[in-house]
Amino acid sequence: MAEQFRKAVQMFAASLSDEQALEIATIYDAWAADKNYAAGEFLTYGVNSVGDPQLYKVVQAHTSQLDWLPDLSPSLYVAIGLDEKGYPVWSQPTGAHDAYNKGDIVDYNGVLYESLMDGNTHSPADYPAGWKAVEA
Repeated sequence: MAEQFRKAVQMFAASLSDEQALEIATIYDAWAADKNYAAGEFLTYGVNSVGDPQLYKVVQAHTSQLDWLPDLSPSLYVAIGLDEKGYPVWSQPTGAHDAYNKGDIVDYNGVLYESLMDGNTHSPADYPAGWKAVEA
């Protein structure tokens, strides 16, 4: 029963935007070799810079291979939630469980910012005192 529920949730989750999918990345299956992937499908592989599962979106349909890993195959997968330098793109936290903590670095509108406090749920624009701009 639990596995059927998980599959139903995953079917619904396939219709989400990248930003919405990023909020629930843990429901997606981990990347696996010798699996047929459809374009637009979400999967996880490894962890991002804040220790959460790294979400990827399949760019083109294919059967996965051990030498086509998501983090090394940009023609097949795109990392969701990271800028081109590998920094997380700022996303509005929904509560304490996903708030930014002191030292977290994010890309906000093309500028890198470091959180100056734990439990930071504000954007750099909404609460500038909670962030400082940093160099890459």
